[in-house]
Amino acid sequence: MPCRILIVDDEKPIRSSLRGILEDEGHQVCEAASGEAAFTLLDSEQPELIFLDIWLPGLDGLTVLERIRQLGLDTPVIMISGHGNIETAVQAIKKGAFDFIEKPLSLEKVIICANKALEMAMLRRENEALRTRIGLAPVIGLTGESLSIAALRETITQVAPTDAWVLITGENGTGKEIVARSIHRESRRSDKPLVEVNCAAIPEELIESELFGHEKGAFTGADRAQAGKFELADNGTLFLDEIGDMSLKTQAKILRIIQEQRFERVGGRKTITVDVRVIAATNKDLPTEIKAGTFREDLYYRLKVFPLEVPPLRERASDIPLLIDEFNAGFARQHGFRPVVFTPEALKALNVHPWPGNVRELKNFVERMIIMHAGKTLEPEDLPPEITAGLLGAPGEEAEEAAIQDALDSESSDLKQARARFEARFLEAKLKDCGGNVSRLAEAVGMDRSALHRKLKSLNIQAD
Repeated sequence: MPCRILIVDDEKPIRSSLRGILEDEGHQVCEAASGEAAFTLLDSEQPELIFLDIWLPGLDGLTVLERIRQLGLDTPVIMISGHGNIETAVQAIKKGAFDFIEKPLSLEKVIICANKALEMAMLRRENEALRTRIGLAPVIGLTGESLSIAALRETITQVAPTDAWVLITGENGTGKEIVARSIHRESRRSDKPLVEVNCAAIPEELIESELFGHEKGAFTGADRAQAGKFELADNGTLFLDEIGDMSLKTQAKILRIIQEQRFERVGGRKTITVDVRVIAATNKDLPTEIKAGTFREDLYYRLKVFPLEVPPLRERASDIPLLIDEFNAGFARQHGFRPVVFTPEALKALNVHPWPGNVRELKNFVERMIIMHAGKTLEPEDLPPEITAGLLGAPGEEAEEAAIQDALDSESSDLKQARARFEARFLEAKLKDCGGNVSRLAEAVGMDRSALHRKLKSLNIQAD
């Protein structure tokens, strides 16, 4: 199959020779005489294979290869050199080269090497597409090194191999559905269906038919029998998302069915028995809903065999750079663009933003930046207003200076009292900077959360 191939070599005869060989094979070829010129063509041509000389003016070939990989591009690269040795070849392979060939170039070796590289790239793309279709794509959203996300991953590993039912709670956009898919993927039912139901999206009059199925003629428009979600999830996992939005009537039927694992289709008399693991999720505070009379207490405790809470992004702000890197590389591949480079100052602004939409909001933001600023370096002034607005009035160094000055202006000359005044002023400013969130404040000042709570209490600082 014809492909786009980039040749990067400062010797024109080599470029002409390679071009002739590759064009005879039906490929489209473009050339660059330097590493700098190659990066320009990477944007415009988007080659599927690169032949790269090691010895180049300016940026040498190994540096160019390294930067290609840093950009998140997985394009296969074949290194070429007239002064090759084993050490250089090993170094090139370690940096991500597909192969290494020496000059003078052998027509047969060039063709064989190019075909193998292109075949490998095609297989990789097909494999990624297949893994995505069957739900084995890399888990996006559970990336991070914060204590809360590490604990969540560990808990998933513990509960997944069992058949225990799980109730996942957390704000919108935190990744509750990702947690559910991770549990199914690591379970003994992973080769069976994972059937997802958004309880909030199905009209009340249709939800019974959707969950339990119906027989032909059961109601107007039922022109054929149809299996429900419980039936489709037999021997697998049923994920009931937004369970808190179910009506009390449907909750009662769900409770009976998940207890007995038996039901009848709407309009049917035959009892159907299933073996289903139930995972439920909600963004609501179900104990509060129970007190309000909108959620059944018995269903709550039946679902809550194993509770899991997904932390909001603002409580694991230290994970934001890692998530940005993951989304950046993923969207760059998806859209065929170069990743965006965020400066440390821009990342600082993103850490301060409270992210009310959580990981989903961050993911959408990164995709927007990829489309608008592909391959560019982003400074704080390039960020949208809703992000930079959070920087206004952020204490930072000014908080420290103000706290120090406040302590110096104090009439007391006692060191202990001055230190207490400094700590109170400093922590109040930092707490405001963290949106009143104690977990974020603990990370910002490098303290254990329980120790910080005691400190705030001793200084009479009110916090959520």
